[in-house]
Amino acid sequence: MDKEITVSGFANYRLERAKQDLSDAEFSYKNNRFLNANNRAYYAIFHAIRAVLALEKKDFKRHKDVLAYFNQYYIKTEIFPRIISKKISQASKVREDSDYDDEFEPSAEETSMQIDTARELIDLVEKYLKNKNQKKFL
Repeated sequence: MDKEITVSGFANYRLERAKQDLSDAEFSYKNNRFLNANNRAYYAIFHAIRAVLALEKKDFKRHKDVLAYFNQYYIKTEIFPRIISKKISQASKVREDSDYDDEFEPSAEETSMQIDTARELIDLVEKYLKNKNQKKFL
């Protein structure tokens, strides 16, 4: 099997995982489970980023390393818009607060913003992966 196809397939697998996380976030949000929705929205973002990194066969054990690499090689180089970096950072903070701060009570509006960020990034990553796949076959 062609390694390019394997890498592309793995990237698509991670993107599908991100989409499932987004679906779980939306379900939780509709059921007023904002803590869980924030967690799933963040993981949708995280898995979408890892889909991009899969094309390079890059991965890291720590979340902060995944985010730092993405920022350095994909945001600062403007492959992805700079504004998404701030939204990703916010989603990471909200996820940590949702998961670890027993007194944190996210609002519906705040949770909705996390879901919107996940949806936006997934759309951007999907376009990026399609563009990479098209170039591969030209």
